[in-house]
Parts: sequence; structure tokens; C-alpha cells
Amino acid sequence: MSTIKEAPVIEEASSFKMLQAMVGIGILCALLIVVTYETTKPRIAQLKQAALEKAIFKVIPGISKTAAFHFVEGTFVPVGNQKKVDQVVYAGYNDSNELVGVAINGKGQGYADIISVLYGYSFDKQQIIGFYVLESKETPGLGDKIEKDPDFLANFTAMDASLSADLSSIKNKITTTKSGEKTNAWEVDGITGATISSRAIGDILASSTEAMLPLIYKNKNAFVLPKNQEKDGTTN
Repeated sequence: MSTIKEAPVIEEASSFKMLQAMVGIGILCALLIVVTYETTKPRIAQLKQAALEKAIFKVIPGISKTAAFHFVEGTFVPVGNQKKVDQVVYAGYNDSNELVGVAINGKGQGYADIISVLYGYSFDKQQIIGFYVLESKETPGLGDKIEKDPDFLANFTAMDASLSADLSSIKNKITTTKSGEKTNAWEVDGITGATISSRAIGDILASSTEAMLPLIYKNKNAFVLPKNQEKDGTTN
């Protein structure tokens, strides 16, 4: 006569308890992640805003105040209390409340991920007068040279971004050359060892300037401060 064994029942109960424990730990971890995200979200947004404001002053030299505008129904209007708007452009003014230029955001695919940049544009010079990398995950020591290499950043202190005679398009499309082969003011002198990343910057600026500069230049007067704001020196 065979003996009935109870061991499988015990093992099944033990496995069920282990599964319960794992599910419980998983739920707890998920809750901690959500709580951490929601708790830190305002701080992260605040830090991003501070970084953006710093970048605006960097890419438009000589300004003392800024105002944000977005494109609505064929023109640019000041950003009010809207939480999310598209095509935001940041105008920069000097101490006399005169319009110095605008800062424009551009994005595109880099070697590792999407690169987000901010560049300054001068109406009077029709040039890109400043450049700053807002977000990048390019390879440390190579691709990240687009953020700090002085020779590369020198490309964007007086880069030609002039418009055609009818102001409808860019006269010369921005392109990236191999390191040391730049001959024109609308070219980006690339970085040896970071070819893809530096070429990505040229592509980002090319697509952004072609889409945005004719639109911005056409609506230049929309960025001029009203007389009442000129008196009290306030901006939006």
C-alpha cells in the first residue's frame, strides 16, 4: 500500500506566499516611484526654467530682460497664463527696452538621443549670435564636445543666417563641414571624433532656421515692446 505524500501541497503554499511577497514589493516600488516623481516634478520644472532663462541671456548677449511669445493665427503674441503653448520664441531687450534679438529652440536626432538647443538671432545682423545646448545625452568625452568645445562654439557667435531678398527663405542653408574645412560664414566647422553629433547640430539649425526665421522676421514688430511697457520697463 502506497503512502500519500503532503510535500507538494506545502511547496505550492510556499510558492504562493513568495508570489504574494513579490507582488507586494512590486506594488510598493511602483508607489514609491510615483510618489518620488510627483514630489520632485515641480522642482525639476523649476530647475529647467532656471536653466532656460540662463540660456536665453547667454545666446542673446547684451540683454537685461526677456519676454516669451508664441505663434497664434499668423503672428506672435505674448505668452499669458497658458500652461502649454507651441512655437515659443523668447525676445531679448537691452536696458533701453530696445529689441536686441530672439532666442529660438531647435531639436533633432543626435548620436545617442534627441538634442535640444537654443540659439540667438539678431534681426539687424541677420546672424546667429549665440548657441547653447539645453539637453543632450551624447557620449561623454566625444559627442558632448558640442556643449563645451570653444572652437566649436565659436561657430555660433556670428553665423550667417541672412534671408533672401523677399525675406521668404534662408539665403544659404546651414551645413556642417569636416573639421578645419569651413570656408563660409553659414557653415558649422565639425568636431573630429564627434562627427555625428556636430553634424546633428548643423542639421538642427538648418531645419529650424528655414522654418522659423522667415516667420519671425516677417513678424518682427510683434516683439517690439508697447509704449506703456517702455515707460515702466516691464515685460511679460
